[in-house]
Amino acid sequence: QVQLVESGGGLVQPGGSLRLSCAASGSIFSINAMGWYRQAPGKQRELVAAITRGGSTNYADSVKGRFTISRDNAKNTVYLQMNSLKPEDTAVYYCNAEVAPGLHYRLLEVWGQGTLVTVSS
Repeated sequence: QVQLVESGGGLVQPGGSLRLSCAASGSIFSINAMGWYRQAPGKQRELVAAITRGGSTNYADSVKGRFTISRDNAKNTVYLQMNSLKPEDTAVYYCNAEVAPGLHYRLLEVWGQGTLVTVSS
């Protein structure tokens, strides 16, 4: 079994910062891409940021310049540094990873349970 465990969510004031972490554990041979998605009340789930194993990144236009995604391959962990937070960033944030459970096994898409980020005064 492969699990993604998220941490770092919570309540923060507008303009503040939070750092989300997501650690993969279990039967893992390799991890390809990792990313963060979010779903705000009444809205569709959307990609926030993604990162390849080699470090190439992709961001939603709404978070460019404010959020930074990074990863530590030795720890099978991906991070999302969120700065200058706005009320519009309030959402449940989900971690995602493409995981190969063994050599020559196809990649499996794994999701975390989500962590709530609330930006409010």
